[in-house]
This record gives sequence, C-alpha cells and structure tokens, in this order.
Amino acid sequence: MATFVLIHGGGDVGWYWHLVERELRQLGHDTLAPDLPCDDDSAGLGEYADTVVSAIGNRRGVIVAAQSFGGFTAPLVAARVPVEMLVLVAGMIPAPEEAPGDWPANTGFDEVMREQAQRYAGQDLIYHDVPRALAEQARRNARDQSDTPGHAPWPLEAWPPVPTRFVLCTEDRFFPPEFMRRLVADRLGVVPDEIAAGHAVALSRPKELADLFASYCATAG
Repeated sequence: MATFVLIHGGGDVGWYWHLVERELRQLGHDTLAPDLPCDDDSAGLGEYADTVVSAIGNRRGVIVAAQSFGGFTAPLVAARVPVEMLVLVAGMIPAPEEAPGDWPANTGFDEVMREQAQRYAGQDLIYHDVPRALAEQARRNARDQSDTPGHAPWPLEAWPPVPTRFVLCTEDRFFPPEFMRRLVADRLGVVPDEIAAGHAVALSRPKELADLFASYCATAG
C-alpha cells in the first residue's frame, strides 16, 4: 500500500482532495493533503515544497499527486525526498528555470485562455461538472493566491528521475484537452491517462480518480 501525498492547486486548500482521500483510504492507502501557504506573500515555491516535505516526514512508499498549479511544487518535493511516482492531474508542467508567471506565454496558454473565455462566456470554467452544493463549498474554501511564486525561476535544471504519469481531463474548460495533450507530449514525452471530467476532477469524479491512482501502485518505484 502507498502513501498518497496530494498537492492542491492555486488559491485552494487540501480539502479539495477530501473525497479522493476517502476512496483511497477505503482501498487501504494512507493520504496526506497539506494546505500550502498560497495566501502568504512571503512564501514562494521553496516554502510550498517545505510544507509538503514536512508533512511527509520519514514516510516511504510515497506517491505525489498534484493538481493544476501544484505541478510546479510536486517535482521540487521529488527532488528532496524519496518518491515512488509523480502524478500530475490537469497539471501545469514547468520547464527548467521557467518562472510560473512566464508559463502562459511560453506554452501558448494565454491565447488558449482568451479563446476559452470567449467560448464559455459567463459560464463556469472550473466547477461546471461538480454538484452544486459541493462547488459552492469549494468556492467558500478558496483562498487568495499570492503572486510571489510566479516571479522566481523554477529552480530545477531537469525533471526529477521519477516515474511520472499525467491525468488529462477531457471535459476541462480551463486546460482544454487538445492544449494539454500537446503540452504533455512536448514537456513530459508520455501518453496521458484520460478521464471524462472537468478541471476539478477530484470533486466531480473522486472514485474514478482514486481508482486510477491506486492502479499506479503496481508500476511505482
């Protein structure tokens, strides 16, 4: 059995993962979902990684999964502690020494976002397939996302030598699938696993996502 360390996205909290945690624990796995200091203007990606590393402690058999902006933090964790696998879920994929603030222009996401905003004008891009009461709770739990992590270059010179999987959400209105397929191929060189869900897949399809995570245990390490 594994310990799944779950990293939330920008302006969010560890609660985002609570349904997936329940499913994984029912399968016998352990889980951690720390709150990152995303609303602290003195904290950058180094402090985000510190928070996760501290939560892991001396645990072994760790699989790190990261949602969206958490993709900038997860590899930093894998560079510091033993990790069996990295899993990005609708995740941002950093390039060596790339500042998060430069990622939209470097990847073409700035143009994609303009197109998505026009296509879904006035519609929800994040929680559109999440049950309404759960989506409202997620919005209440949201925090401000500091700009501080966006300014400094991503400190790694290469992706950590850890098996890496990518979960692509085919109904994602924020990171549309055609954009993400290209990015995953270009930056990770892997074939993503696809799930029929929007960006907040841990809330809309928690059992399916947990089952996919659990299936990775056989190939981790």
